[in-house]
Amino acid sequence: MGFVCSNGLGWSPDDRTMYFTDSMVRTIWAYEFDLKLGELGKRRIFACLPEHDGVPDGLAVDAQGFVWSAIWDGWRLMRFAPGGTVDREVRVPVQRPTSCAFGGSSLTTLYVTSARLDLGKSALQRGPLAGALFALECDTPGIAQTPFAAS
Repeated sequence: MGFVCSNGLGWSPDDRTMYFTDSMVRTIWAYEFDLKLGELGKRRIFACLPEHDGVPDGLAVDAQGFVWSAIWDGWRLMRFAPGGTVDREVRVPVQRPTSCAFGGSSLTTLYVTSARLDLGKSALQRGPLAGALFALECDTPGIAQTPFAAS
């Protein structure tokens, strides 16, 4: 398939769409997915960020089917509607958010990781919390993940 940098992975609430981020081409792909067969179908561009607007990284899907993406070098998270349009952007106090995952007893806390990697002194002065973990309370819960068990 020619991927450059594999990142974010998630499924729609009905398990019929798989989302996958290829960060270096700034694209989140949406694949048709057959849960019963465990097979991917046709793919389409779900969202693509323009150059110099940050890089989509890790992602999480909420119970309404909206896709949350951490935007590396973008100081924000983006929430995309199921059709791929931007629903909202949430600023974070770090330049490099890396991923996000829902947690907490009601799955309404979106945990956001971040990186300090290769940030110089001036970047760390603008974002001294780089490398920290953040928690964002959301109105819509995430989707419970299926634990993996090796046989």
